[in-house]
Amino acid sequence: MRINRICFVSVLLPFFAAVSSASELESVVENCNGCHGDDGVSQWSDVPTIAGMPEYVHADALYFFRDNERPCSESEYKQGDTSRPATTMCNAVSDLSDDLIDEIAAYYFELPFIAAQQEFDAGLAATGKGVHDAQCDKCHSDGGSNPDDEAGILAGQWMGYLEASFAEYRSGDREQPKSMQDAIDALSDDEVKALVHYYASQQ
Repeated sequence: MRINRICFVSVLLPFFAAVSSASELESVVENCNGCHGDDGVSQWSDVPTIAGMPEYVHADALYFFRDNERPCSESEYKQGDTSRPATTMCNAVSDLSDDLIDEIAAYYFELPFIAAQQEFDAGLAATGKGVHDAQCDKCHSDGGSNPDDEAGILAGQWMGYLEASFAEYRSGDREQPKSMQDAIDALSDDEVKALVHYYASQQ
């Protein structure tokens, strides 16, 4: 009987561990959706949609936020907006383990990305397409919409989030590969603005 009990327990332990992990993931996802929208589809211009985001890109971003290696100011949420929590990404992920971060990234990657419906300037978008094709398409193919690039999804993201991200890259506040830094440094303010409108135009 002792052997049977040991076998019984050894079979159940992984089951309970999986249940606990699933429960924890569900709780964290609920918190994530509180800011990023149902199923990771954002409703706010300063918050990115994370549904469909490549696992590597998403997990890497969460590691940086957790370790305070990426800008995390309170401007990431709108003051007085009670429809989502008043928090920052650094606070939101401060206690997450590596394993849980990887599970979160895998979970959202399986969800469909839905482009933000927003106004844009058609003329600037046309100019931005030319800038993208000449300087950005090598790493952000298909107009910045290809998740296989593992370079993030730019097409269809909110303009407010894109503007803030470009500002962080241009100021050097956000860590990036040298190739990305060189590409950003080569862009004028007008080209950055045009790129934002181009990515926003893909709906």
